[in-house]
Amino acid sequence: MSDYRAPIDEMRFVLQEIAGLADIATLPGYEEATPDLVDAILEEAGKLAAEELAPLNQPGDIAGSQLENGVVRTPDGFAAAYRHYVDGGWNALPFDKDHGGQGLPWSLAVAVQEMWNAANMSFALCPLLNQGAVELLQAHGSPEQKERYLAKMISGQWSGTMNLTEPQAGSDVGAARTRAEPDGDRWRIRGQKIYITYGEHDMSENVIHMVLARTPDAPVGTKGLSLFLVPKLLPDAEGNPAERNDLRCVSLEHKLGIKASPTCVMSFGDSEGAIGFLIGEENRGMEYMFTMMNNARLSVGIQGVAIAERAYQQALSYARDRLQGREMGSRDPDSVPIIRHPDVRRMLMTMRAQTEAARALAYFTTASLDRAKADPDPEVRRHQSVDVLELLTPVVKAWCTDIGCEVASIGIQIHGGMGFIEETGAAQHYRDARITPIYEGTNGIQALDLIARKIMRHEGKPALRLLEEVRATQAKVGQAKGAAFSALRRGLDEAADAFEQATGWLMETFPERPQEAAAGATPYLRLTGTLAGGWLLARGALAAAEQIDDPDSDTAFLEAKIATARFYADSILPEAVAAAAAAIRGSASTLALEEDAL
Repeated sequence: MSDYRAPIDEMRFVLQEIAGLADIATLPGYEEATPDLVDAILEEAGKLAAEELAPLNQPGDIAGSQLENGVVRTPDGFAAAYRHYVDGGWNALPFDKDHGGQGLPWSLAVAVQEMWNAANMSFALCPLLNQGAVELLQAHGSPEQKERYLAKMISGQWSGTMNLTEPQAGSDVGAARTRAEPDGDRWRIRGQKIYITYGEHDMSENVIHMVLARTPDAPVGTKGLSLFLVPKLLPDAEGNPAERNDLRCVSLEHKLGIKASPTCVMSFGDSEGAIGFLIGEENRGMEYMFTMMNNARLSVGIQGVAIAERAYQQALSYARDRLQGREMGSRDPDSVPIIRHPDVRRMLMTMRAQTEAARALAYFTTASLDRAKADPDPEVRRHQSVDVLELLTPVVKAWCTDIGCEVASIGIQIHGGMGFIEETGAAQHYRDARITPIYEGTNGIQALDLIARKIMRHEGKPALRLLEEVRATQAKVGQAKGAAFSALRRGLDEAADAFEQATGWLMETFPERPQEAAAGATPYLRLTGTLAGGWLLARGALAAAEQIDDPDSDTAFLEAKIATARFYADSILPEAVAAAAAAIRGSASTLALEEDAL
């Protein structure tokens, strides 16, 4: 497995030119995000990712986490690396200062998060779930709960989990049967949850579970779910972990990938009932849990970006070193590095362009979270929340994770037969990536969420505003000179027209034929992501063109940004037209066969 090096120049460029970090740093509360501090954070995070987390990735995959006498032991080196992560203050980066956070923008934290996941996705899953639990508790916890739990969760000293899924209730969370019975000012929780990432482990000194359960006489379905904070170790009067709660890890799942990350089957209340504390009001648990889920969906999208970056770096390194075949049209009999073969170049450029587009979309969307939180103008906050963050969160989750899988698969192809051999490490990237389109709401669910809740609920306005943004960039691209910008103008024009046509079809179809609209939801989401990725790469290319004549600029880097955007326009943006056709024309035929004929 090749070494990982964080693409800091690329990250810095996207943060500046796409996410607009400099503007975010002028918002109340984010003033400390100066360029010098941002650079220092990126550099130091890159060192931790490259020097400590990445070397644990392949050994952790081989060893996996182990359940021994009720205790989950992570692979060698994981617990020590986590202590270094916590001691460095990395977990506290984006959280409020009131409870020990550093108060820095989420758009900066997401770049750091990409590094952890690219270096070692199994390790990074622990802080990923914890940050969502922190967001949930900050938004919905009582003052007493915040005082007791937040500081240690923000530091990473304690970690958090999400407990939704049960054996009989997968994506249908409303079918959950875990019970909660009142016991004075606390509750007794009984039931079983599955697929609980880091539900038990030896890295943090306590695990704080966020558990959905039913109270007595609760209504059926998701409206009857309440949310409970259930510690592994109950804090004593001084707030230190003390008595063991009535919960345990029954088993660990044996998985395709992310093997070092313990995926636990958790049993609550085998004896007297696990002690839990109600968060917020009864029967509003699913509403509260969406705070954590939406945070996790953005983070999972970042996982797609991270795995794509790692797979690309490894494939590029291999293609430069692997000697095979003669160069097309050459009389030289000597073998050449396979990077000189046009089809290998095509694959590498596909990996590079898709990864950069996914990163741009993920960072841009996360920046809208910062603006929605901190901009003093309520109209700007509303626009960023509804028209950008809500609209694009399912796209980031689904489209970026699909890209992660596709890029990792191409990476195996570039390795040829050696890609299928585990010791190269290329296969691990694909195995690790494959879970990302499944968890935190399958990508099909994200597509349904996009069309029903994010577009139709707002009468199509967020989609049309996105189209306006794309058209505005088209106009600027049209004024730029050069073959690259001609290709971008043509590609954006065709993709934007396809998006406009498909959105019109959706608005017309959904009210009367919702099943047909749902059948076209996944290609519509793919269309949205493909267009948005091309739009943001075009913005990056325009910024690169403006900087390229500066004598202090990195000309090679900026030229590569423009060339990559052109490749995307030539080779990937045309897929938007096909996706629109699949959504519009393919939806009816998707449902044509009777179930018995499938």
